[in-house]
Parts: sequence; structure tokens; C-alpha cells
Amino acid sequence: MAIVEVVKYDDNPDVFAWKYPNSELGTWTQLIVNESQEAILFKGSQACDVFQAGRHTLDTSNIPILNKLVNLPFGGKSPFSAEVWYINKIFSLDIKWGTSTPIQLQDPKYNVFIPVRAFGQFGIQIEDSKKFLMKLVGVPAAI
Repeated sequence: MAIVEVVKYDDNPDVFAWKYPNSELGTWTQLIVNESQEAILFKGSQACDVFQAGRHTLDTSNIPILNKLVNLPFGGKSPFSAEVWYINKIFSLDIKWGTSTPIQLQDPKYNVFIPVRAFGQFGIQIEDSKKFLMKLVGVPAAI
């Protein structure tokens, strides 16, 4: 077990939202957010904070006097449950859409069926990470 846990996402840039798999975070957890990302911390089904690019230390110092008692069974680290979601804010230009098979439409004049297909591509960029995540995932389960 590492003394300081590092939370970051450096994988596929085509992913719009990614949840860090471990929800047990400890004191001095380092949250690393890349330039084209934002990270959202959820605690108790509420978005607590949005982190911009940079290195952030997650601290549970809001348990002042009980901090030593809470930390004792965990070897000095204060674990707390929270979800960390990464949102990709890069401008994606190559999102393809279309019909996989032709759609059969009936011509009203000649009463024949005509196969019609449609396809193309568009660009997207996420402006409001919190709003995007709430619409995409909904409210995460209470932790």
C-alpha cells in the first residue's frame, strides 16, 4: 500500500467521462488533473468540488479532534469514501453518426420502397462538466 495515493487519468482521449475505480481515498491523496480535463469529487451523492488542471491534495482535516482516533485503525491515514470523475474538455471533431443499415421508406406517389441511409460527423466540446456528468450518469449512489 502506497503512503500517498495518486489519482489520475492518462488513457484514451476519446473518453468523455471516466470514474476512478477506487472510492476509498486517504489523507494526502494526490489528485492530478491534466490541462484538458476537470475532475469532480462526489461525496454523499453530491458534487462537492470541481478541480481544474494541476495537482491537488485531498485532505480530510475537517475532522479536527477526532482525526487521531479515526486514523488509528488505518495506520495514520484517514480514509474516506468519495467518487472522483474525470471529464474530458478537449474539442472532439470526429464523432461519427449514421444508420447501420438502410431505412426503407415508401414513396407516396409510386408506392415503392426506397432504401435511405444517412451519416456524417460532428464536433463537440463539454462546457459545463458538472451539468454534463449529472445528465450522463445521474446522481451517483450515496457513499
